[in-house]
Amino acid sequence: MRGNGLLAQLRRPPGGRDARIMLLAQGVDRTGSGVWAAASVLYFTYVCGMDAGRLGLLLGVGAVAGVIGSPLAGRAAEWLSVRGLLVACHLLRVATMVMLLVVDHFVALLVSVALTCLAERGAKTLEMLFATRVAGERRAVYQALFRSVANGGYAVGTGFAAIGLAVGSTTAYRALIVANALSYLLAAALIRRTEEPKGRGLVAAASEASEAVEAVPAGAVPAEAVPAGQRAAGAPSPWRDRGYLLFVLLDLPMCLDDSVLNVGLPLWLIHHTDAPHAVVPVFLTLNTALVVVLQLRVSAWAERPGGATRAVGWYGVILLASCLLIALSTGRGPLAASLALLTAAGLVTLAELMRSVSSWELAVALAPPRAQASYLGVAGMSQSVQKSVGPVLLTGGVMVAGPVGWLALGAACTGLAAVQRRASLRRLAVLEASAGGPGDSGGPGDSGGPGGSAGPGGPEASDRPGAAAAVARTAVVG
Repeated sequence: MRGNGLLAQLRRPPGGRDARIMLLAQGVDRTGSGVWAAASVLYFTYVCGMDAGRLGLLLGVGAVAGVIGSPLAGRAAEWLSVRGLLVACHLLRVATMVMLLVVDHFVALLVSVALTCLAERGAKTLEMLFATRVAGERRAVYQALFRSVANGGYAVGTGFAAIGLAVGSTTAYRALIVANALSYLLAAALIRRTEEPKGRGLVAAASEASEAVEAVPAGAVPAEAVPAGQRAAGAPSPWRDRGYLLFVLLDLPMCLDDSVLNVGLPLWLIHHTDAPHAVVPVFLTLNTALVVVLQLRVSAWAERPGGATRAVGWYGVILLASCLLIALSTGRGPLAASLALLTAAGLVTLAELMRSVSSWELAVALAPPRAQASYLGVAGMSQSVQKSVGPVLLTGGVMVAGPVGWLALGAACTGLAAVQRRASLRRLAVLEASAGGPGDSGGPGDSGGPGGSAGPGGPEASDRPGAAAAVARTAVVG
């Protein structure tokens, strides 16, 4: 078991040396992001002198730019180097941080924040694509390692920011911005040491590979088996793929755990319960600890498309249970309310662990290989949109309705999770059938978990390669 522990996996991650360097770069990046996340609102308020209206506009424009950044990066990655684009995103963020230090006009600050959010979301999409190509079928393990590293980085970054915030001077705030910029610069330097992720298989002969790829239906061949130029030329557009757009649309409520943890729980505790306010920071501490301890285990349980669809079903059930506890926390004593909300935070974290694996795994599995980058870019929009819409939904709808609002939210997410699971199973079944192999997704109810029972193919059958995929692999080296 020791060989499968977190530290052992970090020393030998899926993807080898390049994956190890990328994980280090992501840890450095998230440390800087933690610094900025903790200090940004206070910096704009106290150093730049913004009122609530201008600050809201600034954050709103940044959120919109973040939504655009994901598909833009995905489209660019169809034609350009993923590694080069990722370095460029980090360097752009270095420039925007420096810009904050030398400008004080509102329009200039608006541009700086918009470009920062654009580059940040673009970088996250490119990281996902890099990991997909480098780690291959073990991408779920890589995702688990990344999330553990990212949570550790955020914790270190917020702790470092607390020192500057305690000092409270303009110089201290500017020092935090410099530290953030340096983290992006170091991340870019580390990524420069990696090699462009051309895939675990290189096409032996372009003409032979082209024939093999054309003969195999979309979804049957790993994206790394297809040359970059061929992936881009004549590749399908995600914006015209109604099935994939439905997946992205249904993935929006699958990301609401983020807003529940960071917005819903703290505000509900403060305004609707008798729990002490000191419990609020414990939510994030508990979340960080559980992610580090459980992410690898959950990822192993929900690995591959069959496991990912199972995790989607459980996501809705777990989030419903957490919403029920939040609703029941009202009118209780301080101890009972605290225990209910802490248990709800633990359940929300478990839902987050389910979502982190299932969203990525299905985004890759449901995308045609020749346009994987642009498809993943569109899939990345769901988290960006949720970060903009989720807090408004909770504060303007759920919390206004009181406990009934939480019950309605949980029931809606459970229902939509069931729809997402069934739609994903149907699409996987079509891909598997066209590939000529046995399927685990021949119908809505053939994967274990909420909403269905295991069918003849078993919950993991969709992970087995079909005959066409085997033919394609013969044309590929590696």
